Amino acid sequence: MKTLQHLATALRNRIARLNLTQEALSAEAGISRQTLSKVLSGRADLKVTTLFALADRLGLEVMLVPKEIAPGMAPADESRPRVKSVVDAALEAVKPTRYTGNNKP
Repeated sequence: MKTLQHLATALRNRIARLNLTQEALSAEAGISRQTLSKVLSGRADLKVTTLFALADRLGLEVMLVPKEIAPGMAPADESRPRVKSVVDAALEAVKPTRYTGNNKP
């Protein structure tokens, strides 16, 4: 992550996935609701201890990795299934090719 906004988005996504409320998370992490709100909006330059507390309560780990390997550590798109369904594979097989005028029979 390169910006506070990216961090805020990642935290909001995790909170939603875990179905937590901001009230519960702020109480569990030992931070004020106002601080949590600022962090989740991407407006607050948070303390490292706040980040550690939030990450811990959200089941996340804070890591520093060399930039050259960071792209390989990006999370997979969890919104799409990892394996194509039989229906998706069949639809892909019969998908018509778009005619561009350069296609030859």
